[in-house]
Amino acid sequence: MDAPKPRLLIDADACPVKAEAERVATRFGLEMLLVSNGGVRPSPNPLVRSVYVPSGSDQADMWIADTCTPRDVVVTSDIPLAAKCLAKGAQVIKHNGEVLTTANIGMILAARDLMADLRAADPFLAGGGKPFAKTDRARFLDNLDRMLRAASGRN
Repeated sequence: MDAPKPRLLIDADACPVKAEAERVATRFGLEMLLVSNGGVRPSPNPLVRSVYVPSGSDQADMWIADTCTPRDVVVTSDIPLAAKCLAKGAQVIKHNGEVLTTANIGMILAARDLMADLRAADPFLAGGGKPFAKTDRARFLDNLDRMLRAASGRN
């Protein structure tokens, strides 16, 4: 019997690379799950399924963390969610193409917590991350392709 195929789970609220992820998943013939609180337009693609969770803080994150398996690839920029998915054996990639691993997630979590503490101590440190760029989209496509190729056994 064949092993189950990997799936692509997308933390879909505010995800700027849904269309790109759909193209890659379709090329590999893999199911893609768009997980959100709603407001994400369903795709006519039979490989893409929209999963709507109840509105509320972190409901989509909890669903993804509970559902992902070691064969899955998760797309999220939520660092605590990424850590939970990595702990379950899933692969994780951020929207900007940065691959998160068990080797780098600890440092990323620590930096996130440090920045939250600094912002709490000094409200003038607000600011956000750098804007999403074409290079981020290209890096995402390249790394997602590699991850799905490996997860599908098509090295």
